[in-house]
Amino acid sequence: MITIPISVSEDFAALLRVGDRSLPAAAVELMVLELYRRGVVSGGKAAEWLGTSRQEFIHHASRLGIPAIQMTDDEWEAESKLAASL
Repeated sequence: MITIPISVSEDFAALLRVGDRSLPAAAVELMVLELYRRGVVSGGKAAEWLGTSRQEFIHHASRLGIPAIQMTDDEWEAESKLAASL
């Protein structure tokens, strides 16, 4: 495990805190959510890092507006054609 000291203003820190989570836990969650949103990590890996189930993580991400399925237009078209052929 690597520890990274980060200095932020009190205002910034206050925005990160939600509920009774610690500031480091809130910061890690935001970083994991962003990596998932970018498609850098899977929902399973993100859930593992946050200590939750994949289903719970995807549900949480979806409530925050991060879609569980992210496809390019070409991928969507290919999937649509495949589904229509079945």
